[in-house]
Amino acid sequence: MPGITLGDTVPNLEVETTNGKFKLHDYFADSWTVLFSHPGDFTPVCTTELGAMAKYAHEFEKRGVKLLGLSCDDVQSHKDWIKDIEAFAHGSKVKYPIIADPNKEIIPQLNMIDPIDNGPSRALHIVGPDSKIKLSFLYPSTTGRNMDEVLRALDSLLMASKHKNKIATPVNWKPHEPVVISPAVSDEEAKKMFPKGFKTADLPSKKGYLRHTEVS
Repeated sequence: MPGITLGDTVPNLEVETTNGKFKLHDYFADSWTVLFSHPGDFTPVCTTELGAMAKYAHEFEKRGVKLLGLSCDDVQSHKDWIKDIEAFAHGSKVKYPIIADPNKEIIPQLNMIDPIDNGPSRALHIVGPDSKIKLSFLYPSTTGRNMDEVLRALDSLLMASKHKNKIATPVNWKPHEPVVISPAVSDEEAKKMFPKGFKTADLPSKKGYLRHTEVS
């Protein structure tokens, strides 16, 4: 898929949103951001997703993470749509900004394009404080996001960043469960870095590469 991807810097575009105008890097500064796009306002799957974002907003706030939506209509349309979203979400308020992109000029610059439909997609980037993309999801038009998975992936990124990417999270990992130690870390280094110790899986290869430890 062409365009910006993992590790790339998001372009510092000036955007018009439901919360005013700003430059993206100013918004990203000093925190992580979940940036999520939608093809258009008043669409069924997108309405459920923005409502879920509003319901989960407190979970992102607890982690010090900002939300930033994008949809390919103008600001007034967004504000009208928000009334439906909040009604569907049973009173949860949409406090996060939604970028206006009625001419579909921003969405390709953020690589939020559906290669199947050849148009705007329901994509999601997790952006670090350095304005670089740390993770991306791209969903087809038929499949809604799983907010628990978005949070789980975000927690994994935050945990890895906290430990300077010396650890990774294994399959189906959830917070407070053991993590694995990076192969770049020797056993001697691991003993110093992880005071709770680590357990090496006894595998047929005897290579000792699968090491679990507990971190906080």
